[in-house]
Amino acid sequence: MMEARESIGTTGRMPVVHARAAASATSGRLRFALRVCGFIVLAALVLFAGGFGWFADKVSHMTTPLNPARADAIIVLTGGQSRLDAAMDLLASGKGERLLISGVHPSATKRQLQAAMGGDKQLFSCCVDIDRAALDTIGNAEESAKWVENHAYGSIIIVTNNYHMPRSLLEMSRLLHGARLEPYPVVNTNLGNGGWLTKPEALRVLLTEYSKYVLSLARGFLPLRAAPEGVTLAEASTVAKN
Repeated sequence: MMEARESIGTTGRMPVVHARAAASATSGRLRFALRVCGFIVLAALVLFAGGFGWFADKVSHMTTPLNPARADAIIVLTGGQSRLDAAMDLLASGKGERLLISGVHPSATKRQLQAAMGGDKQLFSCCVDIDRAALDTIGNAEESAKWVENHAYGSIIIVTNNYHMPRSLLEMSRLLHGARLEPYPVVNTNLGNGGWLTKPEALRVLLTEYSKYVLSLARGFLPLRAAPEGVTLAEASTVAKN
């Protein structure tokens, strides 16, 4: 009788023991998964912070070329009066035979643009084209690629702000087949020597632009469009414009 009771008692405890073992194993797997996820998140944050430091340093050391090499044409991405003025000066000095202003608001007329930018009316009338279709940097690249291919240009000066230049070159290089891209960064605020660390607004702009740059890099891994072959990028000058 005693052996029967002991056998029954032991058998009754077995499911409990198995349940506890299973719960312990599940808990162990959960803790391991959480540690792996935590490590991945930490590694991603470290990579993001390190990449941002590289990006901010690269942008802060960009300066406007004193005497850029002549190219077939000039493209300026709208976003500030200083960009437009710089592009018009390049056209007037013979650095390109035509200028494309990409991303102009649909309501802006060519006459209004000419009045805002000043300069030679005849030069503006003969040698300036306007793109009103582009709504963002990707659109700038798409419309610019059509313009470049229609004119069979082989070298292009890209005009935009220094913080916007890396992403602009990245998007342009994906679509401009065989073209040489010559960056002409416009610098509105001196960010050298870590100056961006002491300027909250500059820090915000850089962080926002870097986030967009990372997303643009990620787009390169998606099978949306094959990257063109033969595109070469020229380094931005380190000589400041007087």
